[in-house]
Amino acid sequence: MSELLNGNGALSLVPKTDVRQTAKDFKTDQEVRWCPGCGDYAILAAVQSFLPELGLRRENICFVSGIGCSSRFPYYMNTYGFHSIHGRAPAIATGLATSRPDLSVWVVTGDGDALSIGGNHLIHALRRNVNLKILLFNNRIYGLTKGQYSPTSELGKITKSTPMGSLDAPFNPISLAIGAEGTFVARTIDSDRKHLQSVLRAAAQHNGTALVEIYQNCNIFNDGAFDPLKDPAVRDDITVRLEHGEPIVFGADRSKGLRRSASGGFEVVNVADVDPSEIVVHDAHNPDPSPAFALSRLDSPAFEHTPIGIFRQVRRPSYDELMRAQMEEAVEREGPGDLAALLAGGDTWRID
Repeated sequence: MSELLNGNGALSLVPKTDVRQTAKDFKTDQEVRWCPGCGDYAILAAVQSFLPELGLRRENICFVSGIGCSSRFPYYMNTYGFHSIHGRAPAIATGLATSRPDLSVWVVTGDGDALSIGGNHLIHALRRNVNLKILLFNNRIYGLTKGQYSPTSELGKITKSTPMGSLDAPFNPISLAIGAEGTFVARTIDSDRKHLQSVLRAAAQHNGTALVEIYQNCNIFNDGAFDPLKDPAVRDDITVRLEHGEPIVFGADRSKGLRRSASGGFEVVNVADVDPSEIVVHDAHNPDPSPAFALSRLDSPAFEHTPIGIFRQVRRPSYDELMRAQMEEAVEREGPGDLAALLAGGDTWRID
């Protein structure tokens, strides 16, 4: 059991291929059908280009999606795929991942699919730490159903379903995931391919549930939602890039930094005005989720300061490991199971 609990990485049981792969190997013959200019195209290309690096057999990779624009993803991946039920992709992927440790299982979902009808499934997948990777495309709108506000739409958002402005306070997906004790929680942006792929590499190797929130532009119903993070004139001054083991400094001239505030959170300071020791060094491996949660609270709808990168990356036995260890122990103690004997067993009763 101890060997199982120590683990050898998320991909240790997934068969490798001897054939050199390219992005073309992961493209299907299906016409990619999203609106022209949609951020989903960039994410799809990034995933197809990154997967060959893993060297896994395509037959041992599976993409599971729910319902929404992002959930067309499995059609365009030359792997196994499952276009499942609205909000239930994490539940279906959990069954797949726990029963087939030889698979690399990925969930593709959107902010509406994952955080509205699927919120409960998402939380419990994170809590259990099932060995699967969740890509949460966040465009802050319902795109497939034509522009209603979503669980991540900002307060006061004018949409077809909220003509006078949304009254709902939005979810912060990163805060939610950290609050659920997610062991790998990260954020990236559809248009920053280098950063996106670096986060995907780390997520793929993580042993347990990895949640990657991807800011994704819906150019039809919420165009420009993340423009400040992409505008060369301001992006460096508002984007806080998190690197494990590095001081958290940012700005075009790296003149800004984070230090602990009196309230226990973080505050932005001018690096030149404080002692270097006051600048916080990012520790994604800290078992205490409080600092990562505090970092997630820096974000705001107005993008004053938006952290991207890996907020939390800690080691905890995955649900799959614990389940296999428990089954191994049961067989060792009780012997192999007998389904027929179980069905004909004495733990029954008759109602006259």
